[in-house]
Amino acid sequence: MTNQTQSFLPQYLASNPKLSQRVSFNKDHTVTIRPGKVEIGQGIISAIAQIAAEELGVQYSCIQVTPVDTTISPNEASTSGSRSIQEGGESMRYTCAEIRHLFLEAAAARLNLPIGLMKVRDGVIYSDNNPLELSYWELLGDVNLDVDANSRAAPKKQSEYQLIGSSLPRKDILRKITGAAFLHDMILPGMLHGRIVRPPSFHAKLISCEESAVLAMPGIKKVIRDGSFIGVVAEREEQAIKAMLAMQHQCKWSEESVLPDMADIEDFLYTQKSEDEILKDVSTGLNSSDSLITSTFTRPYLAHASIGPSCALAWWHDDYLEVWSHSQSIYALRDELAKILNLDLDRVIVRHAEGAGCYGHNGADDVALDAALLALQFDGVPVRVQWMREDEFAWEPFGPAMAVKLSGSVNASGQITSWQEEIWGNRHIGRPGRQSKPGLLAAWHMGEGMQAPLPVDMPIAMGGGSQRNAVPYYELPDCKVINHAIQTMPIRTSALRALGAYINIFAIESFMDELAEIAQLDPIEFRLRHLKDERAIAVLKAVSTQANWQVGFKGDGTHGYGVAFARYKNVGNYAAVIAEVCIEEKIKVKKVFAAIDCGLVINPNGVLNQIEGGIIQSASWTLKEQVRFDRTRITSLNWEEYPILTFSEVPQVEISLMNRPDEPPLGVGEGVTGPVAAAIANAVSNAMGIRLRHLPMTQENVISAMDEQSV
Repeated sequence: MTNQTQSFLPQYLASNPKLSQRVSFNKDHTVTIRPGKVEIGQGIISAIAQIAAEELGVQYSCIQVTPVDTTISPNEASTSGSRSIQEGGESMRYTCAEIRHLFLEAAAARLNLPIGLMKVRDGVIYSDNNPLELSYWELLGDVNLDVDANSRAAPKKQSEYQLIGSSLPRKDILRKITGAAFLHDMILPGMLHGRIVRPPSFHAKLISCEESAVLAMPGIKKVIRDGSFIGVVAEREEQAIKAMLAMQHQCKWSEESVLPDMADIEDFLYTQKSEDEILKDVSTGLNSSDSLITSTFTRPYLAHASIGPSCALAWWHDDYLEVWSHSQSIYALRDELAKILNLDLDRVIVRHAEGAGCYGHNGADDVALDAALLALQFDGVPVRVQWMREDEFAWEPFGPAMAVKLSGSVNASGQITSWQEEIWGNRHIGRPGRQSKPGLLAAWHMGEGMQAPLPVDMPIAMGGGSQRNAVPYYELPDCKVINHAIQTMPIRTSALRALGAYINIFAIESFMDELAEIAQLDPIEFRLRHLKDERAIAVLKAVSTQANWQVGFKGDGTHGYGVAFARYKNVGNYAAVIAEVCIEEKIKVKKVFAAIDCGLVINPNGVLNQIEGGIIQSASWTLKEQVRFDRTRITSLNWEEYPILTFSEVPQVEISLMNRPDEPPLGVGEGVTGPVAAAIANAVSNAMGIRLRHLPMTQENVISAMDEQSV
C-alpha cells in the first residue's frame, strides 16, 4: 500500500465492522456487495457499486448488489437526508480498501514479494506493473474476510481513481424496464391478496360492522377485525378490492370534527402549545435605526403523492414472519413490527424491494404492518396488500404545514444589521423506531386504539428537522432564531424530502431579496456581501455567469428572473439557483439554472439525475401542491384534487456541477428544494412586483397577494 493508514472508520462501518458482511467473492469471478442503504430511484446502489469497484480494483460490471435484508445486511439506519454517499458510500469505500489490502498482504506472503510494489487491476494482482497470475479468486483460501475493519488501510487517493467521476450506467434500470424490479410485481407461490377497510377519518372509531354478506362473496377467504382495524383477504386482487368496497357499506363509524380550519392554518399554528428552542442568539447590542421590515411565509401540508400506492408482502411460516417492503428504514421497520406483534426480534425478517419512490416517510411502512396482520391469520400462506389511491392520500404522513416570521433591517451601506426569525410547525420525523409508542398506522386502530405519537426532530448538529436550515448561512452580526415545535398533531405528519429546509430556505431567501430591494442592491451582490465561505461565493458567481444574469433587470409584468442560495443543512452541498418565470394565466417556470458543489462527484450523470428530480419536485410543490381537508376528513384523495406538475409544465433545467475531487462527497437530492422555491418567488417579484409569501403559488394565492399589496 502506498497510502498512509488512517485511524478512522465511518460511523456505520464502526457499528457494523465485519468485512464479510459487506463484500463476498463469487466463484464466477463476480463480487457481491451488501450496502446498508436502499434503492428508491435515486441510483444509490450504482454509486456505491462504483465506489466498491474503484477501491477493490475490479470492473464495475462484475459488482452485484444485494438489497438491504435484515438477515445479512449492515444496519445503516434509514436511507434519508441525502446522506447515502456520506454514510453508506464511505462505509463501502473503507471496507473495500481494507479488503484490497488483505489480499495484497496474502499475495506478498505467498510470493515473498514486497507489498509496497503491489496493486490490483481488474481483480488481478500486479507487482511493479507486472501481472502475477494471481487474482482475488485464486487467493480466497489465503484471506479471511470474517474479521472486523480496523483502519488497517486507507482508501485510494483521488489521483489514483479510474472509475470515480465517470458516468457509468445504472445497475437498476434493466430490471425496471423489463418489469422485474418492483415489489408491486412480486409473486409468491399460493399468494393471497388483502385490502384494508380504513376509517373515514383520522379519529374515527368503528361502531358496528356486518361481515356476512362480504364473506359470501366469491374468493373471499377471511375478514379480520381488531378494534377499528378491518382487513379482507381473497384469492385474487380484484376480489379483495370488491370485498373492501362492499365492507365500507357495512360499517358504521363515529367521527370527530377536530381538524383545523384549512383557510386559517397559520393562526392555528400560532395558538397551539409549543416546545420552544433558541437555535441562535447573537447580538451586537447596537441601537438600530436602519430600515426595518417584517414578513411572514407559510407552506401547506404536502403529500408524498407517490405515483404507485404503497405495497407489502408478508409470509408467516415456521414461526418466522418474512416481510418484503419498500420502506426506507428496513431495520427500524423490523424492530417496530416485532414490538407491535409481540414477536422475538429474530423471528421477524424484513427484506427491501423497490416500490414507488417518495423521498420521505409515506405509507410503505404502514402497509407492511397491514400485510403482517393479515398474513398471521394464514399460517404458511403469503399475503400481498396494496393500498388504494385514496388510502395513500388520506393516510400517508404529510409534510407538516409551517409558518416562518422574519424581521430584519439593513443600513445605508447595504449591510444587514438585525435578523429575527421564528418558526412554527410540527416536528418532522415520525418514521418507525423513533418513539416509544408504535409509529405504524394500524397499531392505532387495533384493540381500544391509542394516540399516535408526535414526530421528533434530529438534533440540529445532525441536520435537524423542523429547524433544518432555519439558521441563515450568511454572516449576520445580530441574529436570533427560535423554533416553536407544535405539540399537537391534528393531521398526521412525518418526513418529506428536505424536511423543514424547504420552507426555511424559501423564507430566508425571499427575505434576502426583500432586504436587497430596501438596500437598492442587486440580489446576488447583496448575498455576496454577507458570505465568507468561498465555496458559497463560487456557486453564486457560477450560476450568475451560467444564466447571463443582468444586474438591474426588471420584468415587464410577464417575465422575470430570481436567484436563491443555500448550503443544505448548513453543512452539506452548496446550491445556487436562478429561475426564469413567465406570467400567463398561471405562473410558469420556463427555465431553472443551478450551480452545485457537492464535493467529490462519484457519478456525474447520477448527480445530475438527483438535482433534476429535486428541481422538478420543488417546482411542483411550489406552484401546485396542497393537501386539502375539511374539519373532519382529508378531501384531496386523487390527482384531480391534488394536482402535481405535468410533463408539459416541467421547466428546462441547466446544471453546472462544480466537482471538487479533494473534498468529501456530499449528497445532492434535497439541496435544491428550498432554493428553487425562493428563486421562483423572487422571479415572480422581479416580473410583477408582487411578493408571494404563501405557498403554493396558485391563482388564488397570487390574487390574494396582489390584493394585500395594493392596499
